Amino acid sequence: MIPRLSGHTREAARPAPAGFDRRLIPPMVLGSVLNPVNSSMIAVALVPIGVAFGAPPAETVWLVSALYLATAVGQPVIGRLVDMHGPRRLYLAGTALVGVAGLLGALAPTLGALIAARVLLGFGTSAAYPAAMRLTRSEAERTGRDSPAGVLAALAVANQTVAVVGPALGGLLTALGGWRAVFTVNVPLSAACLVLGALRLPRTETRRRRVDLPGMALFALLLVALMLFLMDPRAGRWYLPVLSAAAAAGFAMRELRVPDPFIDLRVLGGNGPLLTTYLRQLLAYTTSYTFLYGYTQWLEQGRGLSASAAGLVLLPLSAAALVVSTLTGRREAVRAKLLAGSALQVVGCALLLVVRPGSPLWLLLAVGALLGIPQGLIGLATQNALYRQAAPERTASAAGLLRTFGYLGALAASAATAAFYPQRADTAGLHSLALFMLAGSALLLATTLPDRSLGRLTPQDKRTTGKA
Repeated sequence: MIPRLSGHTREAARPAPAGFDRRLIPPMVLGSVLNPVNSSMIAVALVPIGVAFGAPPAETVWLVSALYLATAVGQPVIGRLVDMHGPRRLYLAGTALVGVAGLLGALAPTLGALIAARVLLGFGTSAAYPAAMRLTRSEAERTGRDSPAGVLAALAVANQTVAVVGPALGGLLTALGGWRAVFTVNVPLSAACLVLGALRLPRTETRRRRVDLPGMALFALLLVALMLFLMDPRAGRWYLPVLSAAAAAGFAMRELRVPDPFIDLRVLGGNGPLLTTYLRQLLAYTTSYTFLYGYTQWLEQGRGLSASAAGLVLLPLSAAALVVSTLTGRREAVRAKLLAGSALQVVGCALLLVVRPGSPLWLLLAVGALLGIPQGLIGLATQNALYRQAAPERTASAAGLLRTFGYLGALAASAATAAFYPQRADTAGLHSLALFMLAGSALLLATTLPDRSLGRLTPQDKRTTGKA
């Protein structure tokens, strides 16, 4: 009689492919797009939600901010748990939480409950991207063939595509089932991730280690206080940066003393290239989000276009980013992409200085297309750079922290837009924003030009295969 194999034994007995296991890609990609789709779909639902609950924009904006806050904290925290306990269980727990949040949002009786659902969505959608990065690293170590460029490009292209179609999808769902459908759609998405994850993600043996809960709590406090200040930087909120600085000091003291810290500051402090990658992520996202927020508002108020027409003018931005990501994704070329991307950002920001209310339509379209190219190039470059520079055993937490710096850039862009558009989005404010973006882009170029180490980030780097 042939003994019956358990599920774990069957998985171990099934021969693994010699190259990257393509069965992992569907759950990796589907899980990673949960965050951008929920970030973008909500844009078209804010007004009907405000009408439903009698809430002004100052209150409904928390539906956006809550997700940003939760995700910025959740990505590196959950990423660290992925590094410690393996991607499978965190992926399944996170995507299950997305389904719970979707149900809560669909049934929410108050705006407060809806904001709570968005917080849960932020934490739930924080698991899949660090898990995907960890799986990519694990497959490289298993096969001894480090060729993640195509896989990482698939993640980047999928995220960019979903971010582009998210508002249209949200509009369709709202038209068909009301604004609650924007939350309900997470239930089938969650179910699909759970099925794919349970069937395809490998079980991993993990050594029980103590979780640095005080370190995580201090990190969350410093980040939330900082982000709350960036969302509304006023003199009366002076206590927030003070609280953030105090939490940062406590966090540093804690992490330097414990044997297994949440973020190993000694290793991170000695990894200058990775710290520079985080800085580049912050600078690049600050510029791209400043353009997205500021240029869109100017098109409507400074140029006088309707919201739908302004959206059409921005289509070349998204199209250029997608085309560039698709065409260049399989070639890492980190330094070349960063140099080209930052240089084009400088040119695009300078071109924005000549835009006027009477500028021809082709110029408005050209500015968007030109600044879309760096989005595709820099996004891929920073993702690949992080994969090469991070310690293999901390890949997931390092990837989560990369996304946190991106969200900090988004909040910095929001604060800059509010500062330069105090009353309305006029042309003088747009040109001030262009100078702000130009300074950030020039700094991005300055951090890249002398960095020869970027040219040595190749698939043959022994750190990526565990053969050091």
